[in-house]
Amino acid sequence: MRYADGGGLTAERRAAREGLRLQAGERFARGGRTSDIAKDLRVSERSVERWRHDWREGGMAGLKSKGPAKLPKLSDERFARLEEELAKGPAAHGWEDQRWTLERVRTVIGRRCRISCSIAGVWRVLHRHGWSWQSPARRALERDDHAVELWKRSTQELRLAGLP
Repeated sequence: MRYADGGGLTAERRAAREGLRLQAGERFARGGRTSDIAKDLRVSERSVERWRHDWREGGMAGLKSKGPAKLPKLSDERFARLEEELAKGPAAHGWEDQRWTLERVRTVIGRRCRISCSIAGVWRVLHRHGWSWQSPARRALERDDHAVELWKRSTQELRLAGLP
């Protein structure tokens, strides 16, 4: 099960889900119906069916949590080193402009950590650690605020006069 803000269940949520599965296992042993168990535990019938299958195969031990589905490729220590590299900026890594793209971050991960990631994998790793997409907050150096204000006023006057 994946969530937008973390990529998976926390240890507490995993323990809570395990508790639900164990409750369902007790009800399986008593001969409870799938629809009743799903309704009482407020889960889907499909989940209860999967749990029942696991219970038949391995008993109550088959319903225990098996831990996170997949460990991240970058450990927290490696990600901290990646953040240090990203803080240096793209120019320090040979790019002319100051924009980090997923492809560039992927290249830095490959160079510094010797790990191969997909573009989607890079996005998941960054998002899991609180990074988000951002657009530059700076204005163009050539911008003339006075000229922009004059243009806004003239177009507004034209609209008020009913001209295109």
